[in-house]
Amino acid sequence: MSVLQQEIEAIRAREIPLAGPYPVPDSSANVLRMVFLFPYGHPYSLLCNGPMSLYELINRTPDVPAVAERALQYDCLLPDGNRLTVPGGEPYRSIESPFPVHEADIVGVSVTNSGDLHSVLRLLDLAGIPRRTADRIPGKHPLVVGGNGGLANPEVLADYLDIVALGEAEHSLTELIRTLHTHRTTPQPADAPRASLLENLARIPGLYVPSLYACDLMPGGGVSAIRPRALTVPPSVHAQALQVKDLHPAHFTYPITDGTAAGLHPVLGCLHSCDFCTLGTPPFRQAPLDMLTGYIDRLEELQVPTIIISAPTFTQYRARAALLAHIKTYADRAATTGKTVTTIIGSVRADELSADYLDAVNELGDFGHLFTELSLDDARGIITIAPEWANPELVALYGKTQKPERVNRAIDLCRTSKHVNTVMLYFIVGAPGEQPEDRLAIANYAKGVRERLGRPDGSVIVKIHQFMPEPGTPAQRLEMTDPALIDGYVDQIREHLAYLVGQQEYDAHYRVLYGESNRLYLEAICLRGDRRVGHVLEDLFDQGADLTALTRDELLTAMDKHGLDFARHLRHMDDPILPWHIVNSVPPQAEQRLITALARHTATA
Repeated sequence: MSVLQQEIEAIRAREIPLAGPYPVPDSSANVLRMVFLFPYGHPYSLLCNGPMSLYELINRTPDVPAVAERALQYDCLLPDGNRLTVPGGEPYRSIESPFPVHEADIVGVSVTNSGDLHSVLRLLDLAGIPRRTADRIPGKHPLVVGGNGGLANPEVLADYLDIVALGEAEHSLTELIRTLHTHRTTPQPADAPRASLLENLARIPGLYVPSLYACDLMPGGGVSAIRPRALTVPPSVHAQALQVKDLHPAHFTYPITDGTAAGLHPVLGCLHSCDFCTLGTPPFRQAPLDMLTGYIDRLEELQVPTIIISAPTFTQYRARAALLAHIKTYADRAATTGKTVTTIIGSVRADELSADYLDAVNELGDFGHLFTELSLDDARGIITIAPEWANPELVALYGKTQKPERVNRAIDLCRTSKHVNTVMLYFIVGAPGEQPEDRLAIANYAKGVRERLGRPDGSVIVKIHQFMPEPGTPAQRLEMTDPALIDGYVDQIREHLAYLVGQQEYDAHYRVLYGESNRLYLEAICLRGDRRVGHVLEDLFDQGADLTALTRDELLTAMDKHGLDFARHLRHMDDPILPWHIVNSVPPQAEQRLITALARHTATA
């Protein structure tokens, strides 16, 4: 047995489909084969609920003529520059089938972060599938479909993805499968153009077919026009947001566990619409309580010890008290047998924190926060709050509702609860309208929070993020700070906080955390770039550049070869047409309102 086969057999041995075994398709049904590619190892792949929910949907829906499989970044794969290879020269295969991935009919790739778009190149190479759409032969190579939040600007991979599924894909992907199945099983003229299939797919709501649009590129970056190549191609494509009744249960609950953890998404979207955040874009929806409690019962039956509530707006779930009480009942029963059940919860809004919520969380016994569980050692007794800015004027300007008095009330509740000894504060730096004193005020804010918490063992973790103008938000046109400056900003905050409280107290009770600016160089151009940026990624990939720690010089050199200017991607984007024009749904008046407010703020600062 090969090394890859041994790893796959071990994965299959520990997996438990929570809704029971999957039905075996009729071998004579001529169903399509879809393989979801994951750029992660097995444990983390189970937490990728976008592709996992679609995998579950396809395999449990009798009238969808396909089977779904999963191919991972297996532990046994060998690195070769930016590429991965299978030991012994074996073909890359899925967990479910010995047949090579490149023989599939459809391949799905999910990208959660725009700075990780290059993972698509690695996965296509690993599978032996031509990277570019133009190089793939219909009937010989699979249709490559991309999705998830990392493709908010899909133009970067326009030459590499045949289809991009925007928003929730339960309807669009199943219609894609049915359309392709009909196309494959119905005799086609020998000279039938590939475009006819793609044009049929482009008419499915939520599916964007980049090759059916022509772009007029501008020097340095950006586009002056984007045009459909045929009258049958829609002039715009909108992300799909479905009603709860149209979503598969796996959209709310992780469908497979490895026995160590499982999770749920009680809510989708957010009741608030901050100008810089994509959470408030889709409508707010809530999972039925009985669906979630039944799921918890199944986890108890299997004795799964860790429950992840990964929705960042969990405090908006109307039945949160009943759900937490149900989890507590499971945890209490487990404790009588000497077992510990841990609940990991996403961040909460300070203006939604209540004494009842804190009591319910505290009664769970062992609880933590998702970021701290994955990244830090001291994960217990922690509440995460996101003021975003220390200056109340910036908070209001960007549509955030967490005024200082609301945060103070939340900290008072934490102090009263006596169970919370650590507060994590999320802040944004580098936003338009920000002044140097606004950044230093973050240190004062953190000091005030620890004093208000009033615990000798109390700690404050300050998590810094750079402001990134996300496509699909009113902030999408705004200027972006050069990532090269952010490290210096964070150092100033850290030094000022140590000055305010003293180095000894700082070392004992504070942390200021920030990711690498190298990653943000790539994210900056991928958030705002046109189709040429994908070619930049491809060049860097082939050169063996470390795309997780890209230097500024490496990026600028690669961009220059394609006539792109890095600074142009950072500027305020006042072009009439944005690169992602076809999928843009932000009302111009929302953008203008924010731009006007910023101009007024800057003039008086």
